[in-house]
Amino acid sequence: MDTEKGLPAFPKSLKACLMATVVLLAALVLINQPLKTAAANQGIVSFQLAGSAEQALAIVQSWSNESLYWAKLSLWLDFLFIPVYCLTLILLTRHCTVDRPGVRERTAARWVRTLFIAAAAADITENLLLLNNLETPTDTLSLAAAISALAKFTALTLGIAGLVIIRAARRHPLAPG
Repeated sequence: MDTEKGLPAFPKSLKACLMATVVLLAALVLINQPLKTAAANQGIVSFQLAGSAEQALAIVQSWSNESLYWAKLSLWLDFLFIPVYCLTLILLTRHCTVDRPGVRERTAARWVRTLFIAAAAADITENLLLLNNLETPTDTLSLAAAISALAKFTALTLGIAGLVIIRAARRHPLAPG
């Protein structure tokens, strides 16, 4: 029978990063509200995933001048959010592997951290492309931004799945019954 008592309490650094991540995420969600239109039903996310100049232009034209201000603010604030969420996820990975000394778990944790860093890099690339695509959208910028967004979402999803797998892995095999 597994006698594991669970993880110790979160360290202060992880708690601080979690709080900062939640605050910034809440700010981004609030900023996204005025960006929701018929052409951009998901706000800035619709713009991130617009794979063509035609889609991106329709979204930009559906936004008023005030909404364009909010779109730019969202993208610039995301530059602050990116290192915060990346650090939070890296610290969370470290915390989740404190009681996982196995080679497989350590190797999986390295891959998980790499995925989180790759997600952050894709997010930065995506933001730069989107900022350049706000004025006069092009197919190249729109497609590159959509690919970067998909790479970011994929890396985050795989990284989080890796964390779940690391935590779900049994430290000791069950005794034969």
